[in-house]
Amino acid sequence: MKKSTIAIILIIVLSFAVGIYFYPQMPDMMISHWGIEGEPNGQMSKFWGLFLMPIMSVILATILILVPKIDPLKENIKNFGKYFEGFIVIFFLFLFYIYLLTIFWNLGIKFDFIFAMVPAFTILFYYTGVLIEHAEKNWSIGIRTPWTMSSEKVWNKTHKLGGKLFKLSALIGLIGLFFKDYAIYFIIIPILASSLFLFLYSYLEYRKEKA
Repeated sequence: MKKSTIAIILIIVLSFAVGIYFYPQMPDMMISHWGIEGEPNGQMSKFWGLFLMPIMSVILATILILVPKIDPLKENIKNFGKYFEGFIVIFFLFLFYIYLLTIFWNLGIKFDFIFAMVPAFTILFYYTGVLIEHAEKNWSIGIRTPWTMSSEKVWNKTHKLGGKLFKLSALIGLIGLFFKDYAIYFIIIPILASSLFLFLYSYLEYRKEKA
């Protein structure tokens, strides 16, 4: 069994263990959602508040572990497998971090939830950039536009640039730590702008290649 798979299983088991441990201490209705201002605006029963994330993690883990095995270009995925495995471990640590924040809030420890997520988003997006930079053409992972999937050259150029843009977006997100009221915008806007730009970039590069 791969080390990444073992790490994911341990994170998920720990999530269930944490949920079981804190179940008696949780209110009947848990705060489960926060708005962009960091204030709570949604609730769910404590069972789902504690166990929805671990259950979702099991489903997501199954999908992410199966993807490299069933992709028609799975041999290409193997070539950057260590980066993909690193990404999924970081992704599940990200989910676990959000899960712990939710529990802490419902234990009565009040803080700006969105602001607390900034460092986690930064790490996740930065490593997404690392993954994108090394991704070889496949049907499951990466920037899959009609034009990247139609040209190896366009795929490579788009992903090299995409990796740099995602890492830059992550670093810009850190600026949000100094502007608490606008932290979420320093996270969302650079990522959305980078994604839109890369979509257009892949189209323009494809047209250039076919001209």
